[in-house]
Amino acid sequence: MTMIFYDFKMAPSPRRARIILAEKNIPHQTVQIDMMKNEQMGDAYRAINPNCTVPALKLDDGTILTDNAGITAWVEANYPEPPLTGTTPLAKAEIASWQAKIEAEFAMGVAHALRNANPAMKGRALPGPYDYEQIPALAERGLNQTDHFMESLESHLDGKEFIAADQFSVADITAAVTLDFARVVKRKPDDRHANIKRWRASLDERPSFAL
Repeated sequence: MTMIFYDFKMAPSPRRARIILAEKNIPHQTVQIDMMKNEQMGDAYRAINPNCTVPALKLDDGTILTDNAGITAWVEANYPEPPLTGTTPLAKAEIASWQAKIEAEFAMGVAHALRNANPAMKGRALPGPYDYEQIPALAERGLNQTDHFMESLESHLDGKEFIAADQFSVADITAAVTLDFARVVKRKPDDRHANIKRWRASLDERPSFAL
């Protein structure tokens, strides 16, 4: 059985997994789940991923991984080259710390800014099987979080090629994907973010980022 990757081209979360699979050169089939049509909420996809979120990865033995954390851990354990979560204890710790920071401050900030202000997401302020009402104050806070993270990332990247452990890692993937998606809330690097622009441009040299 060939692995099946459940994807949606326009969303940031599946793009993260898509880049990881490409970096590892892992053969798989892809099934698009049209989130614009709420296919992730339908019975067919709920049977695959009850969390109603994309991505998901169905393994050769039928096991289904339902989030980026699980997909990343499984891929790294089974396809260790090239390493994306570090090779030494200290590198693993540094990458994990930055990954957590990026997800909590940057990705969550962008998500709150979008999901709590976009009229199309009324009643769907959080992803998943349950409906939650929007909280406008969270949208404003999300924009502030996004701005503050970009300031700190700009300083951190001074003189650095990659975010953590002097290597390309999942931290770079998560931050770059979030940065690209932040355009939906009118946030992108400007003249204050020369280091971010340099770092992001260098990642476009990797074929995985064209996917």
